[in-house]
Amino acid sequence: MALRSPTSRVRAAALGRPALAASAGVWAATFACFLGIGASLTVLPRYVKGPIGAGDLAVGVVVGAFAVAAIVGRPIGGRLADAHGRRRIVVVGLVISAAAGAMYALPLGVAGLIAARLVLGVGDGWVFTAGATWIVDLAPEERRGQAIGLFGLAIWSGLTVGPLAGELLLQISYEAVWAFCAATPLVGAFVAARVPERHVAPPAPAPGAARAPIVPRPVVEPGIALLLANVGYGTMAGFVVLHLAEQGVAGGATVFTAFAAAVVVARLVLGRLPDRLGPRRTALAAGTAEALGLALIAAAESFPVALVGGVVMGLGFS
Repeated sequence: MALRSPTSRVRAAALGRPALAASAGVWAATFACFLGIGASLTVLPRYVKGPIGAGDLAVGVVVGAFAVAAIVGRPIGGRLADAHGRRRIVVVGLVISAAAGAMYALPLGVAGLIAARLVLGVGDGWVFTAGATWIVDLAPEERRGQAIGLFGLAIWSGLTVGPLAGELLLQISYEAVWAFCAATPLVGAFVAARVPERHVAPPAPAPGAARAPIVPRPVVEPGIALLLANVGYGTMAGFVVLHLAEQGVAGGATVFTAFAAAVVVARLVLGRLPDRLGPRRTALAAGTAEALGLALIAAAESFPVALVGGVVMGLGFS
């Protein structure tokens, strides 16, 4: 019997398990998006305080603008994904994210960076929401919690590797970092455009029926809890490098990388906990761990303590 090449074996496996192959494509496209986002995370604060010449308040506004736009963009992206399909919205979100990466290079000061981050928040929101629902469409019902956790690995793998890429490219120039931030989402769009989707548009509402709200009432309280958890993440992303430098502790970018790596490991090892223990119990333990990690970073006067804080926070935030 003739031996098949590795490529043909991969192709045969994909044909035999199309949902798994499609999930891998969605994962790869999302990873490419967040690889570009991650590359800017530890670079932007120094760019704002260095070449731009602004202060800590500007750092917070530039970093935080991303989250403001994502809050608005994610519900809209979800509704568009329901109406027009997951793939289309993921691809458009990736193109928007690439445009935001290119906007970093425009010589428009703090205002230009805020605009870039607002655009990036919309693109990220669409990629995240449409990608997550795409993964849920592909997963068996009894393993959807695990599937969402594994999808999150695409995000956190990108946010783990991205800062390392950003630090390496910064040795060349800030412009090299911005070019990377623009190029990687375009690679993701190329991948996503070739992934088949399993999506059935929701039925049209009956005549005279009330339009469903963009934010359904049952998700409000869990959403507020997740919002508060993300406040800690925003603080870490925006200020861990600057905070530790002021404390005389080098390696703030490494602490952020350790945090992101802990998120990845926790998703792999503990990804089924919400399915087994329930989301409420898991979330309470996770929030406690995140708070403890942030407290350790705040009090850290040495790199090992900050590193432990980053890991503990990452395990909880996962």
